Amino acid sequence: MFETLSLTVLQQYWWIIISLLGSALVFLMFVQGGQTLLGHLGKNETERSLLVNSLGRKWEFTFTTLVTFGGAFFASFPLFYATSFGGAYWVWILILFAFVIQAVSYEFRSKAGNFLGQKTYETFLYINGLLGTILIGVAVGTFFTGSLFSLNEMNQVSWQGPARGLEAALNFQNLSLGLAVFFLSRVLGALYFMNNIDEDTIFTRSKRHLLINAIPFLVFFLFFLIRLMFIDGFTYNPETGIVAPEKYKYLHNLLQMPLILIMLLTGVAGVLYGIGSSLLKAKSTLGIWFAGSGTILTVMSLFMIAGFNNTAFYPSTFDLQSSLTIQNASSSKFTLTVMSYVSLLVPFVIAYIFYTWRAMNKKQISRDELTSEHHLY
Repeated sequence: MFETLSLTVLQQYWWIIISLLGSALVFLMFVQGGQTLLGHLGKNETERSLLVNSLGRKWEFTFTTLVTFGGAFFASFPLFYATSFGGAYWVWILILFAFVIQAVSYEFRSKAGNFLGQKTYETFLYINGLLGTILIGVAVGTFFTGSLFSLNEMNQVSWQGPARGLEAALNFQNLSLGLAVFFLSRVLGALYFMNNIDEDTIFTRSKRHLLINAIPFLVFFLFFLIRLMFIDGFTYNPETGIVAPEKYKYLHNLLQMPLILIMLLTGVAGVLYGIGSSLLKAKSTLGIWFAGSGTILTVMSLFMIAGFNNTAFYPSTFDLQSSLTIQNASSSKFTLTVMSYVSLLVPFVIAYIFYTWRAMNKKQISRDELTSEHHLY
């Protein structure tokens, strides 16, 4: 089946898969956002335990999706993996550090004889929620603003930024996306707690912090999105591979790909409806599903305008012709073909996640469950 597809179609197919995984990762970062709200929503040990154990049931989904996203990127577009991970390694080391301390925290927070104390591990969870979201947002921002690197004829990477990727955080376009992801994760975290925890005080506090975090999220996201429509992008000739700047490139991409424009608008509307309905209705618990679905559609559309329509998805601002496209950064046709057969397992994985999620969410977590549960985070 996949053998009959051209290399171009396979490259586009895998960019869609990368976009789906990236968007799922951003949605699942409600775990990171929830971790940064522990001190605001949990005023005593029992309330914080409710919050941590609610998140503890889902944190592995986020971690696994991050690993899958990185692995899929490595297998399908290895030149990006080599360039970004090999050049901007301080960004990825910090992201890795943030997720390592998260795993340690959930494992040891409530263990007997924990000499560091619960507060220390809750601080680690906050660091994970802060660094993990902002730095991933900044890294994705470079898909549009570019990075300082060059490639030689052997595709060896020379990174020109002395901070090894951290300089991207000094670009306010990148930082605005990072902060938008951070506040979005807190919005999703508050919506998740409203849906998952049977505790009136936590519900009320979550609703208040939903509003508090929705405002800066909208400010930073709208700044990023509106400015994106007016900055220069980088287009390439698929026949010659030559990359050139193009004014309003990302606006052109949306107008020339109306399905992606519809996806973006639907996604933004879903996020706004999830927030608005949860704020206006007295006991609404379904906001996480509207906002979550909207998040997935919105992030997918951003990935697609970054890579489709002859766009360089990882432009080099140091050497324009070193910029990466889905055409020059992908694996071989044989590799993409073999991987495409493996990708047929994705629906089964999604079904398993859905089944597991439903099994864990049959009823809201409550104080009584903390006393009867054998494994606590």
